[in-house]
Amino acid sequence: MGSGMAANLLKAGFPLRVYNRTMQKAEALVEQGATAAADPASAAKGATVILSMLADDAASREAWLGADGALAAAEPGAVLVECSTLSPAWIAELAAAAAARGLELLDAPVTGSKTQAQGGQLTFLVGGSEAALETATPVLKTMSKEIVHLGPVGSGAKLKLINNFLCGVQVASLAEGLVWLERSGLDREKALTILKNGAPGSPLLGAISARMTSRDYSVNFVLKLMSKDLQYAQVAAAESGVDLTTAANARKLFESAAALGFAEQDMSSVVEQLRDTNSEKK
Repeated sequence: MGSGMAANLLKAGFPLRVYNRTMQKAEALVEQGATAAADPASAAKGATVILSMLADDAASREAWLGADGALAAAEPGAVLVECSTLSPAWIAELAAAAAARGLELLDAPVTGSKTQAQGGQLTFLVGGSEAALETATPVLKTMSKEIVHLGPVGSGAKLKLINNFLCGVQVASLAEGLVWLERSGLDREKALTILKNGAPGSPLLGAISARMTSRDYSVNFVLKLMSKDLQYAQVAAAESGVDLTTAANARKLFESAAALGFAEQDMSSVVEQLRDTNSEKK
């Protein structure tokens, strides 16, 4: 995701310094005109807008507040933009740390996957002040089809977890339904056409069912990250007095798939643990 977003910033002519924990992953961006930074602090120094796209709370904490972290190096007036899918609790902590330095944080997670990131077609779900968003908007526009200001800091994180909760539960139920369908004796393609065009149909069902049937698990959304998102969603929902029982069941399915070796593959690979591996592919 981050690589596609950064590439669009370069195409738009923004000067860009990049840091990746695995520096080989930044080499293509350097070839496109970015400057490689040795650490988050070096990437952030002198920047007007500082963006982060990372896997989880721990990675975000290290990048912003760890040794050579970006927050300590941020210049007065810089706007911090956290685009990762994170817990609202961590976003609140990071916003407070930024405010202690006189800086503003936008939590701006995105909807869309690798393809949308590469095509500059993400949707940013933004929490934070209007003034900070005004500063960051020219940057966000180069990577997006839509920027939605939802309210104060933390609003983006909350809606993104609701979004991913609904996606994760649908993918898990699709995996179970598809295996049931495959073992039922029905014509799989005819049945899927009915389901995709009927009440259960959605863009996600169409895309994921195609991956499950072709067994193409090249990554659009990493399976282990969906498990993480469902965990964050359960915690955040519980703080509002809601028990996400369907998230708990879906999360078990994703965690089981990860344990079987699918952690780094696309989340659609969750279906494989449910299939009879001795049966003929349909």
